[in-house]
Amino acid sequence: MHKYLTLFFISLIPYSFAQKMDTIYLEKLLKSHPELFQKILDHPNKNEVQILYTQIDRDKNNIPHFTSFSYRLDPNWYFYPASTVKLPTAILALEKINELNLSGLSKDTPLRIDSSYEKQTAVSKDESAINGLPSVGQYIKKILLTSDNDAQNRLFEFIGRAELNSKLQKHGAQNSRIVNRLAIGDKGIWAKHTNSITFYQEDKPVYKQEAQYDLNDYPIKLQNTVQGKGYMNDKDEIIHEPWSFEGLNVYPLDDQQMILKKLLFPEAFERRERFKLSKEDYSFLYDYMSRYPFESDYPKYDTTEFWSTYSKLLFYGREKEASINPNIRIFNKYGDSYGYNIDNAYIVDFEKGIEFLLAVVVQSNENGIYNDGIYEYDTVTYPFLKNIGQVIYQEELKRDKKVKPDLSKFNFRK
Repeated sequence: MHKYLTLFFISLIPYSFAQKMDTIYLEKLLKSHPELFQKILDHPNKNEVQILYTQIDRDKNNIPHFTSFSYRLDPNWYFYPASTVKLPTAILALEKINELNLSGLSKDTPLRIDSSYEKQTAVSKDESAINGLPSVGQYIKKILLTSDNDAQNRLFEFIGRAELNSKLQKHGAQNSRIVNRLAIGDKGIWAKHTNSITFYQEDKPVYKQEAQYDLNDYPIKLQNTVQGKGYMNDKDEIIHEPWSFEGLNVYPLDDQQMILKKLLFPEAFERRERFKLSKEDYSFLYDYMSRYPFESDYPKYDTTEFWSTYSKLLFYGREKEASINPNIRIFNKYGDSYGYNIDNAYIVDFEKGIEFLLAVVVQSNENGIYNDGIYEYDTVTYPFLKNIGQVIYQEELKRDKKVKPDLSKFNFRK
């Protein structure tokens, strides 16, 4: 009897989890292009490269099936995730609104944020919005279009640190935590406190959330959390001690791609595993993930500061004069900080029926000093991300697919 029960439970394990991931294909692919990747291949540990590439094949019902390939993928090896944590925060902010299920409360409901603890700041206006008022929806637009840090911090405060991390675990991001606001030195006791928030319509409160305090620390045992030979402090002094990432956000590549996969392809997951999002929520996220900054009026961006491909590191790098392929759209969330560049993307060519998932991290910090702003983004990390995205796209052009995918739900520029 026990034998049959064991076989039954094994049969319930999804095929994508049961199969062993290929760790050879990507290394061979990189080596086949020494003109592009040899410098990185010579120092993969130094540049901390990790790659997760997932092919997508559709069945006759257009349901996606995934086959993944990795290079140096290691959820126990720490890298600073930077702005990549903003995508799950945006998703879970919409999910929280749906779970509250209050009349008059939506992503577009104006809100006020109060200062409830030391170092906190209040907000009551948002000049980037058409009505001049902050909202969850406006913050999400700014996150997805240009990776706005303040927008991330405000959604962090709305969800609450404890709920945010509980939801990460619930949705399968077992090796992740989001415990700090970004770009304001948010550590220790200050990160545990989040502001009080009021949503209102015509000055009448719709929902009020009191200030919160999170007792938890979310310990994760990782390698590589202490790095380098020095760092610059807030007085612009070089401190000749290693830089510590301990106690900061954690979001490894496999969790990143899993969250993106669950967002883009809910039909591939059991209902109980899906995000609690409406059809409108999904479309809203897809639309703004794939937009270029010039395609937005509210917020409106200066194209000299935020050029067309500013947020599309995989495939375009950070080239201001890059020629945009009109048939390709990239649904992604990138990050860059402390010498790390990360991009977690779904790349689609509507004309050729190509789609694939690609998540990559690479670092360059030659002087070993952190927080000094001196990193080799332009010469090492941006070119690497551009090249790996384009090389894998060329590989996808060679792949035969039994079923041509219907990608219409992702095409917002018909």
